[in-house]
Amino acid sequence: MSWTRLCESAQSGLALRPEGAYSAKGLREGLGVAERGIAVPGVRKLVTYAALIALVSGVAIASLVAAPGPLGLFGAALGLLMIAIAIADARAYLIPDRLTLAAFLLGLAYAAAKGIENMPENIAIAAMQGFVLALAFFALREIYRRLRHRHGLGLGDVKLAAVAGTWLDWTLIPAAIEIAALSALFAYMASQLVLRRRLQAAAKLPFGLFFAPAIWICWLLGVLCCKVKGTRPWGFSALREGTENQQGHSQGTAASSCESSDGGV
Repeated sequence: MSWTRLCESAQSGLALRPEGAYSAKGLREGLGVAERGIAVPGVRKLVTYAALIALVSGVAIASLVAAPGPLGLFGAALGLLMIAIAIADARAYLIPDRLTLAAFLLGLAYAAAKGIENMPENIAIAAMQGFVLALAFFALREIYRRLRHRHGLGLGDVKLAAVAGTWLDWTLIPAAIEIAALSALFAYMASQLVLRRRLQAAAKLPFGLFFAPAIWICWLLGVLCCKVKGTRPWGFSALREGTENQQGHSQGTAASSCESSDGGV
């Protein structure tokens, strides 16, 4: 039996039995091999559920460990939504709008939860980042369509970019895109190599399958980096720190002028 036939059969959901498995002895020795439509689909479903539970648990635990408290709960919810988006895009090449909208609104709530005193500013900056990144993806989509006469990005990917903008800092957005692009390329090349098929420039890939997890991974990296540096997590921190520095500088100048005037008296 060739490796190509085995891989093609695995793709089609068939469980191939080894030579001699048709006898009673072969059936007893063929551990893990079952008839089509009976044991193998059940085992495969059980393994899939177990892997999904482990993945969800790992995402939730990692989020809470990186950011204990409410921010960690937001991160865990983001991870669960990104898993759901990745699964949906892998199955049907379609990202449900309700999942994207939920992740976008959750990102705005995450920005608002970072500081009640600056809540309108935080929400506005997060929304602006999401809008700008979605606009950039849409422009890239249109440019590619005009040059290649076919779509390279779906509208679901454009909406997912808006989610990335609300959750990630500008320094982490390119990293998320690069992680998604490289992982998609590696996965495609590996699958074609295993199946012994030629690479095709016009191959269709579910980009959301790779972009959604990259968003959560970059959020986690950003939180961990800020935790190590002892600074605020993501986003508007640079703007707020700049404003605080200016206020501190003005207060320091005022204090120094007061001290000089007191000394003069």
